[in-house]
Amino acid sequence: MKSLPIKSLLLFSTSLLSANLIAATNSITPDDIMRFESLNKPVLSDNGNMLAVEVEPDRGDSHGFVKSLIANKQFNVAGGSKPKISHDGRFVAFVDAVPLLDSEKASKKAKKKLKAGLILLDTSTGEEVRYERVKSFEFNDTGSHLAIWFEADEKKKDEKSAAKAKNAESETKVDDFDKGSLVELVDLNNLKSIKFNDVTAFNFDKSGLNFALAINNIETNKHELRLVKLANNSASIVKSFKQQQVGSIALSHDGKYLGFTFGNAEALPYGREYQLSLLNLETNKLIAAPKADDWTLNRYAELRFSDDSQRLFFGRVPQVSQQIELAKVESEADLYDQSVITSARELRVWHGDDPRIKPHEVKQYKKEQKRTYLAVLHVNANNLVQLADLQVPDIEVQQQKRYVLASSDLPYRKMITWAGFYRDYYLVDLNTGRKIPLLTQQSSSDDPVLSPGEKFVAYYLHGNVFLYEIAQDRRTNITKNLGVSFANEDHDYPSNAPGYGFGPWVADDAGLLLYDKFDIWQTDTTSHDTFMLTAGEGRKQQIQYRVTGLVEDEDTPNVLATDEKILVQGYHDKTKGDGFYQVQLGVAGVTSFMDGDYKLKMLARSKDASTIIYSKERYDQFPDLYSADYNSPQNATRQTDLDKQRDNFNWAQSELVHWTNGDGKPLDGVLIKPTNYVEGQRYPVLVYFYRFMSDRLHAFPQMKINHRPNFAWFADNGYAIFLPDIRFEVGYPGDSSVQALTSGVQHLIDIGVADPNAVGIQGHSWGGYQTAFAVTKTNIFKAAVTGAPVSNMTSAYSGIRHGSGLARQFQYETGQSRIGESLFSSPQKYIENSPVFYVERIKTPMMIMFGDKDDAVPWEQGVELYLAMRRAGKDVVFLQYQDEPHHLKKYPNKLDYSLRMMEYFDHYLKGAPAPKWLSQGEAYTEYKKAN
Repeated sequence: MKSLPIKSLLLFSTSLLSANLIAATNSITPDDIMRFESLNKPVLSDNGNMLAVEVEPDRGDSHGFVKSLIANKQFNVAGGSKPKISHDGRFVAFVDAVPLLDSEKASKKAKKKLKAGLILLDTSTGEEVRYERVKSFEFNDTGSHLAIWFEADEKKKDEKSAAKAKNAESETKVDDFDKGSLVELVDLNNLKSIKFNDVTAFNFDKSGLNFALAINNIETNKHELRLVKLANNSASIVKSFKQQQVGSIALSHDGKYLGFTFGNAEALPYGREYQLSLLNLETNKLIAAPKADDWTLNRYAELRFSDDSQRLFFGRVPQVSQQIELAKVESEADLYDQSVITSARELRVWHGDDPRIKPHEVKQYKKEQKRTYLAVLHVNANNLVQLADLQVPDIEVQQQKRYVLASSDLPYRKMITWAGFYRDYYLVDLNTGRKIPLLTQQSSSDDPVLSPGEKFVAYYLHGNVFLYEIAQDRRTNITKNLGVSFANEDHDYPSNAPGYGFGPWVADDAGLLLYDKFDIWQTDTTSHDTFMLTAGEGRKQQIQYRVTGLVEDEDTPNVLATDEKILVQGYHDKTKGDGFYQVQLGVAGVTSFMDGDYKLKMLARSKDASTIIYSKERYDQFPDLYSADYNSPQNATRQTDLDKQRDNFNWAQSELVHWTNGDGKPLDGVLIKPTNYVEGQRYPVLVYFYRFMSDRLHAFPQMKINHRPNFAWFADNGYAIFLPDIRFEVGYPGDSSVQALTSGVQHLIDIGVADPNAVGIQGHSWGGYQTAFAVTKTNIFKAAVTGAPVSNMTSAYSGIRHGSGLARQFQYETGQSRIGESLFSSPQKYIENSPVFYVERIKTPMMIMFGDKDDAVPWEQGVELYLAMRRAGKDVVFLQYQDEPHHLKKYPNKLDYSLRMMEYFDHYLKGAPAPKWLSQGEAYTEYKKAN
C-alpha cells in the first residue's frame, strides 16, 4: 500500500525542468513529436505560494512539476499527473498513473487490474510517499488532512469469489454498489494515519473540524457512521444500524450537523428506498427529516449543505421500485406461452410522438435512472420543501438564500430533432417551492443569471439584455437605447444569434457587467443607466475586452466592489494579439498593462491571494507558465522552460495574410512558412481549415500525433501551411467555403509563396465536408485528404449522431450545416451542397478517412463517397480505422494515419514515389492473435 519515502529530485534551475529533452536532430520527426512535452492544468495553492502542473509527452509517461513561488526550490515527480495542492501548499498529491509500458505489455484481462496510485510530496522536505491502487483522494479545505480511498483488494476479492463458489447457496450475494473499501486518513502535521475498512462514502466539513465516514459490510451486518475529530484524530461511532445500509453523507460547513441517508440492507440497491436524518454533533440529537407520500429517496440522493449551514439540498424521486425481470422458460408449458416467449424479444419501438427518438432515449437512459429532483431541508425549522418536480426538473443551486433558477426542456424535447435546444426558465422560492415563470422557449445557450443578492435576474433576448426585478415583478430592456447590438455579430447560422454572456455582478446587486462583441458595459440596476466601462476603446481599436483572473467557484458567483479595479483580457481582432488591461468600476477608461503579438491564456488564480498563472505563446514560443500579481500581470516571472525543447529544431514562422473573396468580402488567414524559407521560392502548400482560423496566428502548434496534420512537422518538411477563415452564407455553405478557399489560395500564388501545381487540402468533420465539396467545384487542389466528411446531405440529414443518439436534422435546419430548411421543403439545396452528386467533376486525388464507429458522422458517408468516386473511375483511397470514433483514439491508428497523410501529400505535391499501399492497396489479412 505504501512504499518507503523517497527523496524527490530537488532542482534549482528551470532549464532542467524537462527530463526528456529531445535529442538533437536536423529535422522534426514523428518520434520527436511523440516525446514532446506539454503542460496540463496548472494549479495554485490557496495562498498563492505553490505551483503544480503535469508535464505530459504526447506518448509516454507524465511527470509532475512543483515549484515554490516564494522560495528557490522545485521538484520533479516521476509518473505524477493531475495534481492537487493542500491549502498552505506544503503538500502536493499526484495521481501515479499506470506506466505506459506496463499497460501496453499487459493482456486485456491483466490491463483491467492495473490501477493508478497516489504520490504525496512534502514540499518542505522533498520526500515522497507512494500509495498503490488508489481510487480517489482529497485534501480537506484547511489542508490539515488527506483522505485516500483505495480500490478493493484484488487478492481478497479473488479469495471471496472462490469461497462463494464453494458455498454458493449459503453465501449472501452483495451488489458491488454496496461494497466499501479501505480509506486512510493522513494527518499532514505528522503524517500519522488512521485506516477504516468497508468505507462507502466520506466527507470533510469546510471548517476543518470533522471527517465523517459511512461504513457498510452487509456480510457481517456492520452499518455505521464514524466521526473523526481532526483536532486530535479521535474516531468514534456516532450511529450504528442493524440491516440498514448507510447511503450518502454530508457534514455542514460549520461542523455542527451530519446528514445521512439509510435504507434496508436486505433490498437490492436498485430499488432500495432511503430515509434522511440529521445528527446534531453537539447534542447528539437525531432529527428525522419530514416524509411525503409522493416523494422518497433512492441511492442517488446526494447531500450538500449551503455555505451558511442553514439548508441541506438533496434529490428525491416520486417512487422507487426494483428492476423489472423478464420471464424465463422454466416448464414445458412455458415453451408455448406467448407472453414468456415474447419476453425474450429484442425490440425497441419508435413512436412518432416520443419526446426523444429512441437512440437518444437509450443514450440518456442511465442518466435518467440517476435523475433526482432537488429538495431543500431548512435545518433549523426541519422544514422540507420540494423544489424541482416532474414538469420542471432542473435546478441550478448557488449560495442564494431565497431563490434559485430552474428550467425545463420537456416541452421542446421532440423538436430537438430538427430545431435544436430550448428551455423554459423559472424562479423558484426556496421557502415555498413556488415557481415563477421567467422565460419561455429560451435558447439553452443563453441562460439567465440570478444576482447574488437575489433582487434581479438578467437575461439576453434577441439582441438585447433585460433586467427582471423580482420584488416589483418588472422587466426592463436596459440596452435598447445604447445603439449597439449585444447579439453575436459573427453568427452565420440559420438560427437566432446568441449573446456574448455576462460579467460579474457589483456588490449589493448595485450593478452588472455586460459584453457586446468588443466592449464591457456597466449597468446600474436601480436607475438602469448603462455606460461603456471600456469607453468605446474596444470597438474603436477592434479589441474584444473580457473580465479575467477572478477566483473561480462554481457555487459562489463573483461579486465586485463598487470601485474595484479589475483585470481585463483583450483580443485584437485585427492583429490577433492579446493583452492584459485594467478597468475601474464606475470610471470609463482602459489602462494597458501589456499587449503584443502573442496569445495569453489565464490558467489559475489563488483562492486567498492575488497570484495568477498565465501562459504566453507565439507560433515560435512554447506556452510556458508565468506567475504574477493580479494587479500587475506585466511584471511576471516565467516559471517553466519547456520552450527549450525547440532549441534542437529549426522552427517556422507564422504571419497574417489578408485577401478578398469573389464577393469582395475581406478575409484573414494564417500563413506558416516552411523552415528556412527563401523569399521568392515557391513551395507546396497544405490548406487546413474549419471555420475561423486566423485567431491561431500566435498559437504554438499542437505537438501531438492525431487526426490533424502536425504543422511543425509539415513546415519542417518543406510545406507552407495555410489556415484561412471561412465565412458562410446560409443555404450555400459549400459554395461560400469554396469562395474563401480558392481566393485565399490564389492570393498565396499571387504573392509568390504557393506552387500552383502543389496545393493540397486537409479537413476533418465539418472541414472534411468542405474538402470533399471543394474538389467538386475547383481543380486548384492537387491532393485532398478528407476525414469523417458528410458526402450526401440527403442521407445524412436523417442520420444519427451515435455518440449522443441525437438525429442530425437540427444540424442542417438550424446548425453547422447551415441549409436553413428541411430536406422535404428544399431538397435541391441538399443536393447542391452534397459532394456525392458531383463526383464526376472531381479531378483531384482524394484520400478518405473514417473510424467505423464514428459517433458524430455516420461512417457510411465515407462509403458513399468512396463508392461514387470508384464508380466514376476517380483516384480515391479509403482508410477505415476499425472500432474508432469521430476522432481517432488509439495511438497506433493516430500514428498510422499521420504517416500515411504525409506520404500521400509527399507523393502528389512533391513527386515522391507512391508507397505500396497507395499504388496497390492492401489486401485484407487476419493476423495471429496474441496469447
